[in-house]
Amino acid sequence: MMEVDGSNTSMNRAPPPPPQSSSLRSSRSKVLYQFKQQKLPACKPVLTPTSVITVFMLMGFVFIPIGFVTLRASRDAIEIVDRYDVECIPEEYRTNKLSYITDSSISKNCTRYLKVQKHMKAPIFIYYQLDNYYQNHRRYVKSRSDQQLLHGREYSHTSACEPEESSNDGLPIVPCGLIAWSMFNDTFTFAQLKVSRNNIAWKSDREHKFGKDVYPFNFQNGSLVGGAKLDPKVPLSDQEDFIVWMRAAALLSFRKLYGRIEEDLEPGSVVVVNLFNNYNTYSFSGQKKLILSTSSWLGGRNDFLGITYIVVGASSIVISIIFILLHLKNPRPYGDNSWNKKSLSS
Repeated sequence: MMEVDGSNTSMNRAPPPPPQSSSLRSSRSKVLYQFKQQKLPACKPVLTPTSVITVFMLMGFVFIPIGFVTLRASRDAIEIVDRYDVECIPEEYRTNKLSYITDSSISKNCTRYLKVQKHMKAPIFIYYQLDNYYQNHRRYVKSRSDQQLLHGREYSHTSACEPEESSNDGLPIVPCGLIAWSMFNDTFTFAQLKVSRNNIAWKSDREHKFGKDVYPFNFQNGSLVGGAKLDPKVPLSDQEDFIVWMRAAALLSFRKLYGRIEEDLEPGSVVVVNLFNNYNTYSFSGQKKLILSTSSWLGGRNDFLGITYIVVGASSIVISIIFILLHLKNPRPYGDNSWNKKSLSS
């Protein structure tokens, strides 16, 4: 009986932990301790004058060629820029531009002639550019409802859209918010050119951010119309002009894609553009430009990246030369801490 009781007692006891688990715990605690005490093995390069000068010199020799290649690629993109907000105002209204743009009885039709200086290979991208336009204003950016754009009137929590949340009769506005209300509404027609306006918005926006069953409702029906009107029979996912506009810009000067010309333009040819100057930028001294641009392997024309590489590379070489001169003038042996002793004695 005593033996049986002893065996039952041993069976009820928990098995001892395997030796591997205890060693694993101890190694983990050791690593954790080393991490907390900053004693883990790490690369600690010794910054000698030679190594510092070499690093700065290599940065210069690498960054400057990259900058010139990037700048060359940017310059390969050909642009035609035409500012039309002033030229498309009749002479008698140029002293009072605001009365011109707000008077619906005045024709806003305008014709512009763009001369092609160099061969432009298709596709040629059509942009409109707005300057001095703060789409990044905090209240402006917040005045939208992404859930409503995706689900429509089913989503009723649209308080962020104020003051364009609902109309005076209490009916909701779809799409709501100041960004949608202020949509760009100048139009451009290119004579005798094949222009495509499909696939100008991001595919991810069309498929995941704007509902396929969401239709404009009660939009631009108030007493104060901000910009373009939307077709109430076309879902938001198919109205690509609207999708492009809803991607707010980060800077006060920005471009947005309007379409693509699907044929080459030869040097000396003239592009005839019939446009309607509807959008009001005169109340805040804004500017409007029409841009035709080709692209390179780097994208559109933008010299900023190339200039930045060249400036950083040149600065690195200048710094390395300064370090060389200082090292030759006042050489200090490796491990010399006399500067520290002088500071302590003083």
